[in-house]
Amino acid sequence: MEWRTDDFGTSHGGRPRALLPDGTEPDPVYFDVGSGADIPKSTEWWVYDGTLGAPEASHLRAACSCGWRGTTHHPLDWTRVPRHHPYDYDTSALRREWTRHIEEVESRSVPLPADVEAAIDELDRRIGDLADQAPLAALRAVTALERIAAEAGREAAYNVRADELSWEAVAKGLGLTEEDARSLLFRFSFRN
Repeated sequence: MEWRTDDFGTSHGGRPRALLPDGTEPDPVYFDVGSGADIPKSTEWWVYDGTLGAPEASHLRAACSCGWRGTTHHPLDWTRVPRHHPYDYDTSALRREWTRHIEEVESRSVPLPADVEAAIDELDRRIGDLADQAPLAALRAVTALERIAAEAGREAAYNVRADELSWEAVAKGLGLTEEDARSLLFRFSFRN
C-alpha cells in the first residue's frame, strides 16, 4: 500500500513504516517458500506482528521513498488490526503527515505560471470530455500533445543542461529525487 501523487510519482511514494520498541525500522522479512532463486520479502508494516520469525512492531511512522521520515511515532495496537485485512487498520494520521511532507516538497519546487496551470487543467477537462463524446478526436488531440510535449521537453532538457545546474538544484526544482530527475532529463533529451 503506497500513497502517491501524480506530480511526484515514485520519487515520493508514502506509506506507514513499522518501528521496533527501540525506535528502529526493522530489516525486511524474508519468506521461505522452499527451493528457488527468488526469496520473497516484505517491509509492509503488518508483517512485523511477531509471528513466523518476524519481530513485533510497537509503533508506526509515516515514511516516503525519498528517505523522509515522520517524527511522530504512533502506537500500534495489534488487537485492533484486522487479522485478514491489516491494511484496513486506520493509518490516516500517518497519511496526513506524509501529505504535509508533499506540501513542503511542492512549496520548494518550481511553480507553474498560473495561466499555464489553468490551461493544463482546462485541457485535461476538455480532452476527458472528448474521450467520452468523440474518442477519435480525443486521440488526435493526445497525439498532438505527445508531439508538443516531446519537442518542448527536449528543448527544456537541453536548456537545463546548458544552464549547468547541479543535480541537487534540478531535483529540488522538479520535486523529484536526483535519480528520477536524471532519468527525466535523459528521457526528454532523447525522446522523438
